[in-house]
Amino acid sequence: MSKTETTDKIRHLNDQLRCTGSGGRVVATQGIVALDSALQAKILAALKVFNAFTPDNDPHGEHDCATFAVDGIKVLWKIDYYDLDLLRHSPDPADPEVTTRVLTVMLAEEY
Repeated sequence: MSKTETTDKIRHLNDQLRCTGSGGRVVATQGIVALDSALQAKILAALKVFNAFTPDNDPHGEHDCATFAVDGIKVLWKIDYYDLDLLRHSPDPADPEVTTRVLTVMLAEEY
């Protein structure tokens, strides 16, 4: 695959996880879990429709990290790529057969 094709594939897989929750794992930090359930639901809904990617927050075009605010609370999310055993980095983030994607949602202050 060319670099452009690889980036396109990674972006597609990342968008799938972020928008639908499928194709990996979605985890929340203690700061998110400590919020009331209605606010947690608003944050997850905002995450699913997030599309404000720019060269500043998405320099590699992979849609793997960004920030947004909900009710004045700054939220950061990021996607990491692990091997299937979650022990090491994935050998190829464009290949879902060897990659477990983990999307972490956190308060920006927790990063």
